[in-house]
Amino acid sequence: MRITLKKLGILKQAELEIGDLTIICGDNNTGKTYATYALFGFLYSWEKTRDLEIDSTIIDQVLNEGIAHINIISDFWGNYQNILNTICLDYSKNLSSVFAASEDKFKNADFQIFLDISHQDILDIELTNEIGSSTTRFFSVIKEPGNSDVSITLLTKRENVKIPRDIIKKFISDSLKEILFKKYIPRPFIASAERTGTAIFRQELNFARNRLLEEVNQVEREIDRIQLLLKQNYNDYALPIKENVDFTRNIERIAQKKSQIIKDSPHLLEEFSDIIGGQYTVTPNGELYFIPQNNNKLRLTMDGSSSAVRSLLDIGFYLKHIAQKGDMLMIDEPELNLHPENQRRIARLLAKLVNYGIKVYITTHSDYIIKELNTLIMLNSEKSHIKKIAEAEGYQRDELLNPERIRAYVAKIDKIKLDGNKTKTSCNTLVSAEIDPELGIDIKSFDTAIETMNRIQDAIIWGGES
Repeated sequence: MRITLKKLGILKQAELEIGDLTIICGDNNTGKTYATYALFGFLYSWEKTRDLEIDSTIIDQVLNEGIAHINIISDFWGNYQNILNTICLDYSKNLSSVFAASEDKFKNADFQIFLDISHQDILDIELTNEIGSSTTRFFSVIKEPGNSDVSITLLTKRENVKIPRDIIKKFISDSLKEILFKKYIPRPFIASAERTGTAIFRQELNFARNRLLEEVNQVEREIDRIQLLLKQNYNDYALPIKENVDFTRNIERIAQKKSQIIKDSPHLLEEFSDIIGGQYTVTPNGELYFIPQNNNKLRLTMDGSSSAVRSLLDIGFYLKHIAQKGDMLMIDEPELNLHPENQRRIARLLAKLVNYGIKVYITTHSDYIIKELNTLIMLNSEKSHIKKIAEAEGYQRDELLNPERIRAYVAKIDKIKLDGNKTKTSCNTLVSAEIDPELGIDIKSFDTAIETMNRIQDAIIWGGES
C-alpha cells in the first residue's frame, strides 16, 4: 500500500509505503499527526464512500429471474485503481471532517492510495453476504474461492422485498468492494495521544450520555429527540479522538467479546499484563477497575491507577476483545507515560503482534523504542554468536523482525521536487529512513539530541582541566 499526501496541513507533499510495521518519527509540529489521522480516516471510512456503478439490469434480473451474475475479474478488477482514485477523491473532499477543522484549511488537500492487487488474490477470495429484515432474508451475494463469478440471489418472493432499489444496489456495491479491497485495506484501530484523558473521564462521559437519555424521554416531539441525539456527535474533535471516546464509553459492551488473540496466542495478553503490572476488569454493572498483580483483592479506578495503566487502556481492550489478524493497530506515541524499561517491552510486544499477523503503525519520539526495535532487527540473524546473544538475553524467535517488513520515515523539512516544479523546494515532508539488517533503523534526529547532551556534559565534567 503506497500513499501520497499533498497540501495536508503542514505537509506540503509526502509519500509513504505502509509495511507490516510502519514507523513515523520527527520533531514536534512536523506533520506526523496529519499523516496518521489522514490514513486512519481513509481506512475507517473507505467502505462508506461512493458506491460502484451497478447496472440496473442486474437488479431487474435478480427480481425477475431470482439470480444474476457479475464477473468480478472482467467487470471490475481491471479498473480497480480508477475505482480507488474515485474513492480517494471523495475522501479528500471530506478531510476537514476527519480533522474537525474548517473546509478552507483542507480545500486543496489531496489523499491518494495505490494498491497492487493480484488477479489470483481476487480469485481466491471467498464471500457470503446477506441482507434482510429480522424475519426475512431478501438477497445474498456469494463468491466461491477460485471462481471469478459473483452470484446475486433473491432469497424470498419478490412481493416480500420491501427495500428500495438504491439499497439493493448499495448492498451489491459494498459486497463487490469487499471482494476487491478488503484483503488489501486493513481494519484500523487507533490509540490517539489523547487516550489518557478519555480513560480518566470515562464516568463523566457516561454520565453525560445518561443525562441525554433522560432528556430524550422527557421531550414529546420527534424532531427535538433527533436534535438532542446530535449533541453526542463530538464534532469539535478529530475523528481518532472521537473514536477513542466512543470506544472508552462502550468498554462494558466491548468486554463481552473475545479477540482472535485469546484463541490463538493468549501469551501475548499475558505479556501485556506484565507490562501494566496487572489486568483490567469490568463488573456486570459496567464499572471499570484495574487489579494489580501483587494484590488481586485490590480494585483501582482509572483515576486511582498509574498514568501508564490509563494510557494503555484502549490498547489492552483492543488486544483482548477486538483484535483480528489483518487489522492495523495505530498508536500515537506508544511510549506515553511509560518507564524506559516498559518502552522496550512495548516495542517487543508490538514486534510480536507484527509477526502474529497484525499490522502496526506508530508515531514515536522514543529513542528507547527505536533502539529496541533495532535490537530485534539485528538479532534476526543466523549467525551463531548472535543466536547465543538472543538466547542469553531472553529474546524469543517470535519477536525478531525482518527488516523487509518495516517502513520508517522521518517527518522533517527537506528539499523535494513538488509536482509541476523543475527544481527542489524546502518544505515539510516525510523522508524514508534506511533500514539495515545489521544496524537497524537509521533515525539521526535521536542521535543528534543525545550527542548534544553528551557533549555539554563532557564539557561540564572535563572543561576545567588544562
